[in-house]
Amino acid sequence: MLEKLESIQTEALEALASVSDEDSLQAWKVAHIGRSSPVMDVFKSMGSLSKEERPVVGQQANQVKQALEAAFEEKAEMLKQAAIQSSLEGERLDITMPGRTQVRGRLHPVTQTIRQISDIFAEMGFQVYRSREVETDEMNFQLLNFPPHHPARDMQDTFFTTQEGIIMRTHTSPGQVRAMREYAAENPKSPPPVRVILPGMCYRYEQVTARAEMQFTQIEGLAVGHNITFGDLKGTLSDFARRMFGQNVRTRFRASYFPFTEPSAEMDVECFVCGGEGCPVCKQTGWLEILGSGMVHPTVLRNGGYDPEKYTGFAFGMGPERITMLKYRIEDIRNFWRNDMRFLEQF
Repeated sequence: MLEKLESIQTEALEALASVSDEDSLQAWKVAHIGRSSPVMDVFKSMGSLSKEERPVVGQQANQVKQALEAAFEEKAEMLKQAAIQSSLEGERLDITMPGRTQVRGRLHPVTQTIRQISDIFAEMGFQVYRSREVETDEMNFQLLNFPPHHPARDMQDTFFTTQEGIIMRTHTSPGQVRAMREYAAENPKSPPPVRVILPGMCYRYEQVTARAEMQFTQIEGLAVGHNITFGDLKGTLSDFARRMFGQNVRTRFRASYFPFTEPSAEMDVECFVCGGEGCPVCKQTGWLEILGSGMVHPTVLRNGGYDPEKYTGFAFGMGPERITMLKYRIEDIRNFWRNDMRFLEQF
């Protein structure tokens, strides 16, 4: 048996010496160290040997197998280096050819819109304020003048958690109270003015359609101080629209209702597609709604730590997705979450 193992090793190494390419090498591997190779047959026949022969034959068989495996690895490396050398000698690099353009990553279209909106309001003196996405029912509703079981709560279908009173925020408006309380904490007797925007993600349990998503972004705006009027609100938002959509854009305000503002209004801009003449995009009205707004309700001011007898303020909320859709004439809001590179690479 020992002579047989020596013969197996000799024949295998002689065959390996004549191997000159990768295919032949793989064929050699199967024939000489594969499951059905002669050396593996020796291992299979160990049961027929005596107790005295088994250790000797087994040790020798392992040595042969390891020697063949090492020879295989050495040959594989040799063929690899030979292929590299052949490639270097046979191929030439034309340095006059233009290089391949590197594809650069870019910001999501909604992120671009959020940054543009933030830059505009930063120029007006607004600071960016971040608030939490997981909120309490008290912050999300009660302190914003949504009493328990109030019909206005039906305006926002809510995601509830397994913990009582903890929800996913349905709008960025809870940040109003948090921002006011943080500012008021600096000087409770005479709180400083507030001028902030609050961008962030919101969640509503709604049917997903071309115009509605369960997860979306909002940008809340809040200004609180002495003698702030509805005229300040209109002037601020009209200036924002001109900076965002062009100096010649026309705007209008329509009366509306929100529990946390009084009076409340929605702002429209003239349709970009038809120029106000009426088209399917604006539903033949010539106007496109972009945000809701109003004067901060006295109850909300008081909950934020500001005396409504001394302070007034305005608030507004807009959807960057909707503004992005209007600006680029995107017809389906679901495109923002599909991660389709054909769509994203357009921005």
